Amino acid sequence: MTTLGKAVRLGRLKNAGSGRILTVALDHAPSYGLLKGLEDIGRVVEQVASAGPDAIMLMKGPAERCFHPYAGRIALILKSSTLSPFHPEHDVWVNSVEDAVRLGADAISMAVTIGSTHQPQILANLAALVREAEKAGMPVIAHAYPNGGLVPPAERFSPERVSYAARVAMELGVDIVKTFYTGSSETFAEVVVRAAPALVVAAGGPRLDTEAEVLRMAHDVVQARCAGITFGRNIWQSERIFQMIRALKLIVHSNRSVEEALDSLRE
Repeated sequence: MTTLGKAVRLGRLKNAGSGRILTVALDHAPSYGLLKGLEDIGRVVEQVASAGPDAIMLMKGPAERCFHPYAGRIALILKSSTLSPFHPEHDVWVNSVEDAVRLGADAISMAVTIGSTHQPQILANLAALVREAEKAGMPVIAHAYPNGGLVPPAERFSPERVSYAARVAMELGVDIVKTFYTGSSETFAEVVVRAAPALVVAAGGPRLDTEAEVLRMAHDVVQARCAGITFGRNIWQSERIFQMIRALKLIVHSNRSVEEALDSLRE
């Protein structure tokens, strides 16, 4: 049974109209370095928040220093683990459920690199986080990606590999799985079914070449009956962050077409 605290927090994550979640992830710098668009974290949080996504994902430092103006208006997801450019397959646990509760977060997330040689420890960390979060009524989100060195690169976005990654996270007790989009609504719908009853949201991944591709991906994800999207670079590396979030909201929450969303970008 879902505790009341967890139900309240999940309700704050979900859009009141559509029931889906549009999250903007801003947790990339420790894992990948200072990517273009994240140089001034306070400024990008302000730009993203001005467009009103359902949630923003941050590490502890930026959350403590930059999120105060948006408290109560936008849900906060605290990222509890990180990679680094120097150990790209070894997720380390750096923030606790206690940190998430103190910051007023509505969920805590942890990365899970499936196929890493460190997978046993990574899964043990996730299981421990789930146990800790259950005591606090805190939803857990797993970033479950089959991109470890033991997974052939050509198979990392396959429905079989992505379904396994999502299923492992669900089996360990997470509430939401963020994972790779498999390339089509039909195959991603298989992932959604195999990860149930956990909710599934699609990760944006590396920046796509055009705005139309970003919106098409969001549209196809919604058609797969998933719980929403969590995009990073495809939003904050855009030249028009506010307009891109507005266009994505039309698709994710209002079931608008890609063409209608593109028209909103041109306005």
